[in-house]
Formats: sequence, C-alpha cells, structure tokens
Amino acid sequence: MECVVLAAGEGKRMRPLTAKRPKVMLPLANRPMMEHLIIAARDAGLTGFVFVVGYGEREVRNYFGDGSRWGIRVRYAPQRHQRGTADALNAARGYVKEKFLLINGDMLLQSADIRALCEHEAPCMGTSTTDHAKDYGVVSVERGQVTALEEKSPHPKSTTINAGAYILEPDIFERIDAVVTSSRGELELTDALGGYIRNKKLRACAVTSWMDVGYPWDMLDANAMLMASVESKNEGLAEKEVFCSGPVGIGKGTVVKSGTYIEGPCIIGSNCRIGPHAYIRGATAIGDNCHIGHCTEVKNSIIMPGTKIPHFNYVGDSIVGSGCNFGAGTKIANLRHDQATIRIAGKDSRRKKFGAIVGDGVQFGINCSVNVGAVIGSGAKFAPNSYIEGQIGENSVIR
Repeated sequence: MECVVLAAGEGKRMRPLTAKRPKVMLPLANRPMMEHLIIAARDAGLTGFVFVVGYGEREVRNYFGDGSRWGIRVRYAPQRHQRGTADALNAARGYVKEKFLLINGDMLLQSADIRALCEHEAPCMGTSTTDHAKDYGVVSVERGQVTALEEKSPHPKSTTINAGAYILEPDIFERIDAVVTSSRGELELTDALGGYIRNKKLRACAVTSWMDVGYPWDMLDANAMLMASVESKNEGLAEKEVFCSGPVGIGKGTVVKSGTYIEGPCIIGSNCRIGPHAYIRGATAIGDNCHIGHCTEVKNSIIMPGTKIPHFNYVGDSIVGSGCNFGAGTKIANLRHDQATIRIAGKDSRRKKFGAIVGDGVQFGINCSVNVGAVIGSGAKFAPNSYIEGQIGENSVIR
C-alpha cells in the first residue's frame, strides 16, 4: 500500500516560523514534525511514500531524499499552486494504482493507529475527538459510518472530528474532478467525499493518538509528548559538576560546562555550548549549534539551530527560530498576573503559560523584556531595554 503525504502547504497560521521553511519541517524533539509521522507509518508496515510538495519543497526533498535512510521509498508529486486539499491529492493522481493511505503531513499519529486504519476497507476516514471542535471538520458517525461532515462550524454538533487520515482507492480522483471551489476559495477534499457520505459508504475509524499541530503553541504540546520517550545518551562532553535529572540526550560535539543543571526530558543537538551554570528544564529541545550560556534558564521550549541565548536570560514556554541572538539580560515572560489564558494575535491559545513566538534571525539588545503572547517576525532587531509585546513585523527595527 502506498502512503500519500500532503506536505505542500505553507502553514500561514505558523507564521513567522514558516517564513523560511514549510510547516511540515518545523522541528519537534529536534526532528521535522513530518519525520515522526513517516517513521510511525513505516513502523506500521508502509514502505512506499508519495510526498505532495509545494511551498519550500527543496527543503523537504533535500532532507528526505529517496527515503533510503529510513528504509522506505519516496517519490515526489509537485503541487505548483496551493489551491486546497483536493488539488493537493490530485497531484498524486499518477502515483497510486490501488488502495492507499492519505495523511496530512502536519499532524502526529502513532503506528498502532495507522496500522488499524490500514486494515479497513476503502473508503475510510480516521476520526478523533476534541474539546474545541469548531476549529475542525465535525463528523457525525452512526454504526461505524460517517453520516455527516461539516467544516469548521461555529456551533459543532459533536466533539468527533476529521483527523486528516484516510484509506482511499483511485476512484477518488474522478470525484475530485467534480469538486468546485468552496466559499474559502479552495478545492476541498471533504467535498469529494460527499458522495460516499450520501451513499453511506464512508467508514469511520477512531484514532486515539492523533495530535494536530495547527498553531505554534500546539508545537509545545506535541514536543512534550514526543519528548516523553527520550532516552538518556551523551555523545558530547559533560564537564565535572554537571547534574542531569531524568532522560537527557546530548548530541555529538556538544560541551556542557560545569555548574549546569538539566532536568529531563531534554534533547540537546550537536555542537552546542551549554553553560556554565545554565538551567535547562523539562520538555526543552535545543537544536544544533546553539549556545545556552551563563545563568540562563530555558523551560519547556523549542530552540531552533544556531540560536544564542548566552547571558542571564530566561526563556519559558516559547518557540524560538534559528539564528537568533539574545542580548544579556533579555527575558521572555510566560504568565499573566490574572492567570487568564494567553491570547496570541487575537487567538486564544487555551494555555495559561505561554511566552513568545520568535522568528528566524531576530536580534535582541541587552535587557529587553518580551511580554506574554508576543509574535516577533523574522529578522527583527531591538535596541537595548526594549519592551516588546503584540505582533512585530518581519525585519522591523525598534530603536
């Protein structure tokens, strides 16, 4: 069975993190999120993959290549213009001849659920449950059949949603030919499924491990979940008086200097410099070539490669892009005094603790203060003692 992975979208809701990379290549536990999904599908027994690529496709191609590093075969189907999920699947029309698995590349799903889904006859939709169903396609299921599907209803009729994983046969492409542009200006795959639903032919398969990664703050939950399986290993150098509690992975060429305290689960990439006297707390993933320096504390955060947080800094519950530099004393707040959930660019994150979303190449002067829920565009530069809140555009210069 072939596995078609939709990986062509930009991920506009992930801006500014997707300014220079496609959404599916955003890191979770120091691997692109799509890699976790591909490994799960491989472990479920699938070896042939078709990646539908578009925005940032070069990064996907360069990373995955022909798939041999994972023991799989990868072929690429370009979607030149991102016109919706039906159009994305249509790009793979010439690559699949029999029953196939279709999955969105921007989610997590464990191999047991993928295996169970693959055992169903086509057509079949993976379903999950959520407490905020209005953000998804809401599904009605009766006796194992999908009886209704409504996209992003403000008043959802159930908590059961479309998980973005399907078992389909090539006849789906004929149905795609009849799809017209939706009110959102896209060719929707769910419209192609309408005939199956009306004829009571679309089966439902509940999946329990599904996790959506739709917004930047979802990355923290997904990262923490994946970090729970981290195994301790040290391929670098830890000096005397370094203390590690719980599972901690340290990459090749990384030096952890004296006085540093690391609470697992934690992953530190290759060729990093940590400490002296740094404090790294649980569920933190630090990419390659990073510097976390003297008296700096990092907690429950994703730090992308090449970022320097070197002196007297605090970063909590945040996602920081690659190639950033924090001036001495710069700190990110992560908690409101009224204990309310934090709104980010007008959207409720449903989190009481969240710091900031920092794009690539951001430069902070000394003693900058970043308020909760700040979104900082790539390439922004801040003068010393800047107070930063709200949304900051790309390449902004704050003097």
